Amino acid sequence: MRRLVVAAQETFLVDEKGKRSAVLLPMKDYQRLLEDLHDLAVVAERRDEAPVDLAEIKRRLRRRAPV
Repeated sequence: MRRLVVAAQETFLVDEKGKRSAVLLPMKDYQRLLEDLHDLAVVAERRDEAPVDLAEIKRRLRRRAPV
């Protein structure tokens, strides 16, 4: 038999022995975690790319700016 345990901002689903088996999150927190995970994946994919200096980024942005 499983039961819910609420502690502070966390809600856990625990088994008969009191061992945590799942956590319930508000959707806002879950979405924030997914965004963080996506950001980390992008960083990992771009790890080997050469850095771009600030002056170059400014030049690129000026070229894109609408007239």
